[in-house]
This record gives sequence, C-alpha cells and structure tokens, in this order.
Amino acid sequence: MRGKSATRGNLVVNLATTLRDQIEHGEYDVGNRLPTEAQLSEQHGVSRTVVREAIAALRSDGLVEPRQGAGVFVLRRQVPGDLPFSDVDLNRVSSVIEMLELRTAVEVEVAGLAAVRRSPAQEERIMECHELVSELARAGASTSEADFALHLAIADATNNARFREFLEILGPKLIPRRALRSEDAAPVSGSYQSLIDAEHASIVNAIVEGDADAARLAMRRHLEGSTLRYRKLLWSARADTAVPL
Repeated sequence: MRGKSATRGNLVVNLATTLRDQIEHGEYDVGNRLPTEAQLSEQHGVSRTVVREAIAALRSDGLVEPRQGAGVFVLRRQVPGDLPFSDVDLNRVSSVIEMLELRTAVEVEVAGLAAVRRSPAQEERIMECHELVSELARAGASTSEADFALHLAIADATNNARFREFLEILGPKLIPRRALRSEDAAPVSGSYQSLIDAEHASIVNAIVEGDADAARLAMRRHLEGSTLRYRKLLWSARADTAVPL
C-alpha cells in the first residue's frame, strides 16, 4: 500500500509537469479543451485518479478551468502584476511567515467547518490525501504537492467553494518547505517530517470525528507551529550571515 501511494504521487507530479509544459509551449492553446480523463489516462498510461489530481494541480496554478459537462479548458494566463499577492517574495522567510499568518486566519475556520459539513466521500478524500503525504515522506519523495492537496481536500469539505478558491490563489508554493526550496536543497529530517505528520493526523482525526473545536485547535497548532519554526529559521539565517566583530 505504501509503495502504491508513493508511486501514485510521483505519477501525479510527472503528469502535471508534462501537461504544464505542453500548455506553456502552445501544444494546447488558450480556450482549447484538454483531452478527456479517459484519453489522458490512455495516452500517459496512468489511472483516472492520477489524471484528476494532475488536473487539480494545473487548476491551482491557474492554467486550466474545469467546466461542468464540457471538459477542462486552457485559460489565458494572467499578467503577474494583476494577481493578488504578486509582490510577495517567497525567497524571504519573512514573507512566508506573513502568508502563514494569513492562512491561519482562514484555515482554522476551514477545519472547523469541514468537521461538521463533510460528506463521507470528502472524508475519505481527506484521509487518502493524508496517507499519501505520509507515504511520500517515508519514501523520501517531495511532499509539497500532496500536502497542498490535503489542505484543498479539507477546504472542499466545507462545501463552500470560496475557501478552495482562496487557497488556489496562494497555490502549492505556499507550503513553506516548497516556498523556501528546502526540499531541493536537502532532505527534510525524519523528526521534522514526523512532527508535521502528527500535526496533520490531529487535524484529520478531529474532522473525521466531527469535532469542530478540536479541528480548529489542531489546525491552529499546525499553522502557528509552522510560523514559529520559520520565524526561528529567519533568525538563524541572520545569525549565520552576521559579520563577526
């Protein structure tokens, strides 16, 4: 089961990258419809679940838009200056902290609403996403995309589409490990990943149990904990670059 989940996560990333490159190089023009799930599944030799998750990643990047009963269409990319938060510099830890504080203000309530509004299918999706994050971490693979998918699944469980839209504006780059490119620079330590996994588990368990207060508390601890960890990183980085007297 672990190997299967990790493999699926890698397939999602690979397919999303392939489709993103095809769109950016004009193989699919703005306004064109992408091949159907079945066609993409056959073309790339992957399951429909992998196709759906890859499309979700493209949607979060503003590259495509699913239209009910019509398919998935390529969007005209917005000029960066027109996008919200376009002046955020994600190479600065201080900017990441600012965005984590914003996420905390929103996602604490998202977790509480998800606990009382989720459907059985949404509950299952949240659990699958959490399992995939854990499996990828144990396999030593990048967890950023899967981590973002987990937060999107929780947002979907509120049954208020505006919460997903908000998170998609921020995008998966706002998962701090990706924003700071630590996964590109060095592997995430086992103890750190175990801490993140435990925090995710607390959120997921509270939602599954329908405990809105516990879900809000667990999400607050997770995001405020992330803010504290990256604040410490900021000060550590400054200390490392200080000129000795």
